[in-house]
This record gives sequence, C-alpha cells and structure tokens, in this order.
Amino acid sequence: MVGPHASVPPRPPWPGPSARRGRYAPGGARPGPANPYALPVRYVPPRRSVGSGVVGTLGAVAAIVVIGVLAFAAFGGGDGGDDGTASGGVTRRASRSAATSNALYKTGELTPVSCRLPPIIPGSGTSMKGFMDRLSGCLDAVWRRQFRTADLAFTRPHRVFWSQPGRSPCGSYPQPGAAAFYCAVNNTMYVGLRNIVETSGNEPVSHYGVYARVISHEYGHHVQQEAGILAYGHQLMNQQGASATTEASRRIELQAQCFAGAFLGAERATLPMTDEQYHAMVADVFGRGDDHQPPERRDHGSARHYAGWVITGFAKRVLSACNTWTAAPSEVS
Repeated sequence: MVGPHASVPPRPPWPGPSARRGRYAPGGARPGPANPYALPVRYVPPRRSVGSGVVGTLGAVAAIVVIGVLAFAAFGGGDGGDDGTASGGVTRRASRSAATSNALYKTGELTPVSCRLPPIIPGSGTSMKGFMDRLSGCLDAVWRRQFRTADLAFTRPHRVFWSQPGRSPCGSYPQPGAAAFYCAVNNTMYVGLRNIVETSGNEPVSHYGVYARVISHEYGHHVQQEAGILAYGHQLMNQQGASATTEASRRIELQAQCFAGAFLGAERATLPMTDEQYHAMVADVFGRGDDHQPPERRDHGSARHYAGWVITGFAKRVLSACNTWTAAPSEVS
C-alpha cells in the first residue's frame, strides 16, 4: 500500500498500559466500554528535551476522536431478514455480494469535480463551517456521479455542523472526545465546529488535509450505507464471536479510510493536497492505530493499516482497491 508520497512515519513507541505516561487531546479521554465504531484517540508520547537527544515523536499533535455511529437501531437482526434501511425508507436486505462484489468496485477511478476549499481562519467557527459545507458539496457531487455510473440509487447525507450541544437519534453530542460521527438512523453526519479542532490537539487549521480526511471518512460510512455494505457488515457482527466481530468492524473502518483517500487523491490538484497536507494527514492517521489495545478493542486496525488504506485509496483512486471485504485477514489486522 504505497502511494506516490507514501513514506509512512515510524511507529510511535507505544508504552504498555502500566508504563503509559503520555497524554491525550483535550476532551479526548480514553473511551469507556468499547464502541465498535468509535475511532481511537491518538496517543501522544511525552515530550523530551532536545538536550536529552530525544524529540517527542510526531510533535505535540494530539487526537481527534471520530465516532462513526452506524447505529444498531438502523439494522434488523442477523436472521437473514431485513437488515437495514436506505435513504427514503427503502428497506435493504443484507447480502455478502453487496460487500464483496459491489457494483461500485467496477466504476473505476473517482472523477474529480475540481473541488477548491476555502481557507479556515483560526478560531472561526464560521470559516470552519464554510470549509465543511464546500467539502461536503464536493463529496456529494463525486459520489453521486459514481453511484450513477454503478446504476445505484444515491441520496446525499444530511449534515449537522454543531456549535452548541444537541441530540441525535444516535445519542447526544458532544460526548467526551467526540468530534464527529455518522448516524445511519437518519443518514446524517454530525461534526463539531470547535470540537474537531480541540480534539485534534489544536492541529494547525492550515493543515486542512487532516480535517478534510475526517469529513471524507465519515462520508465514506454514508457511501457504505447507501451501497448496502453496512447492512452486511453489521450482520456479521451480530452473528459471529468477538474475534470475528472486531475483524468485521476493521473491514468497515478501513474501507471508509480508503474511500476517503480515493476522494482526496482524485481532488489532489485543486484542494490542493500538497506534500505538506499529505504528510500531515498520514501522520495523523498513523497515530490512531489500535496496536496497543487489547484484542477485544482492536476494531479499527493497526497504525500501519489505518494509514495504509488511506494511502492506497489516495494513490490508486479506483474503488476496486478499497475492497477490504476480500482482503486477507493479515491486511486488515
């Protein structure tokens, strides 16, 4: 999974649970009970002085927690019956082929729409909302065209870009560490205008590629929902044991990563995704691997794979490269 700029940063030195002395981003406390769709907080190792010969790995950038709440209530039981609802209340039936041989995989490269993003002004919720609105509109146009090519129905997601606390069918927001989530009950993306910056450890907004990846990832879950992929993934999670459940979750999350990378790669010239933006994005996602989690919490993928599937999508831009459902288990670990 190597793209044109795809030098993956060295893995941070994850300390064991008893030795961990680093910190997490403000509002990014370690999650409580495992949520199968909660993206992991990025761990930031403790700073060391330059005089000691060790510089804090990856600097002071902390984590965004992005909750892809794909809402169990949106799906039926795992009995082979109705297992999801599409936009407009159209009932979907889960099927293995929807995930493993979806028509989207045969549509080739994503077609760019020459998306140009406005700058984000530090501390300005208005400019962040303008950035998200423009980016979401580009995502609508790109994915609508791709679904049309696949002869599949598509309805864009609703979005709520919040500046005040509120409630969704998938729970209240903000929650500790939660900057964004996708709720499949009402096909809506929720993103906190301030929270997305605060829970990133105040990553400079000039590194807009980091924030564009978050929105594109959550949009990727909507793509999975519209294509019928989530229904199958959730059926697997209902029917199988703990190990298979976390593997199914990883396949869902890593595919959303690849879809995000494919979009950003398609629009790389006009966003633009410069080397600086690309490397900031890769460093961010690399820090979110769940290598250090116990087995029952490894539901998003190792650092190498969590970054690697974004890199694959960015480099290849063809959706067949994002088929995590036929990838070997070792490629989604």
